[in-house]
Amino acid sequence: MSWWGKLAGSAFGFMLGGPLGALLGGVLGHNFDKGLAGLEAEGVTGSQADQERIQTAFFTATFSVMGHIAKVDGRVSPEEISQAQAIMAQMDLKPDMRRAAIDLFNQGKRSDFPLDDVLGQFRRECRRRTTLIQMFLEIQIQAAWADGKLDTAEEQLLLHICHKLGIPEFLFRQLERMIRAQQRGHHAGDGQPSRGGAPSLKDAYAMLGVSADASDAEIKKAYRRLMSQHHPDKLVAKGLPEEMMKVATRKTREIRKAYEAIKKSRGF
Repeated sequence: MSWWGKLAGSAFGFMLGGPLGALLGGVLGHNFDKGLAGLEAEGVTGSQADQERIQTAFFTATFSVMGHIAKVDGRVSPEEISQAQAIMAQMDLKPDMRRAAIDLFNQGKRSDFPLDDVLGQFRRECRRRTTLIQMFLEIQIQAAWADGKLDTAEEQLLLHICHKLGIPEFLFRQLERMIRAQQRGHHAGDGQPSRGGAPSLKDAYAMLGVSADASDAEIKKAYRRLMSQHHPDKLVAKGLPEEMMKVATRKTREIRKAYEAIKKSRGF
């Protein structure tokens, strides 16, 4: 049975305590308070419990924090709602998971949403899984860019999130440039969705996080690093929910397109 099947069926005995458990428990109407001893009594190994716990933490934090970011500028735009729905669609969520994601998004919009507590627990649950934490941040930046701009309030909130998750500002700036280029690649010049063609050369360099004067070797190294960081199977092994594999797969496809555009331009 999948982590979500156990969760929805109240068999996810260990569950998260703290703010993440309270958020998800409120959504599902469960009381997650057995602790790890209760889970082990049900025959679930420690490594399996750890994996499922992180998957649940990632799912809960992703959609609740996304709702908080959407509301920080005073209103939730139709584009931000559409972006959240698009991520849910990419994940091909089952109806009950989709309802939970929407409810978590709405909880994040509340004025009493405990952001710092949620981020603190999420960081502890991830246990130095830096690529997983980075994937979480990328999704939040992508959601913030949904309306085609990153206003001051959103930027400051994202920097605060980085601080709480131990992500340096230079890495945030690099990720933001990369995601901004990806977002441009999703739309044509008239603002309409693109047909999925190759990105512009300028955007291709930005999507790989390198400058146009980088050497061929540096570009190849950046490409290999990004493909490794976003490899769906590796991320799932670290605790990414299986349903989010499609999000990671899409990112690897975008990275590959950017690399191919640069390769074609340079002829290597």
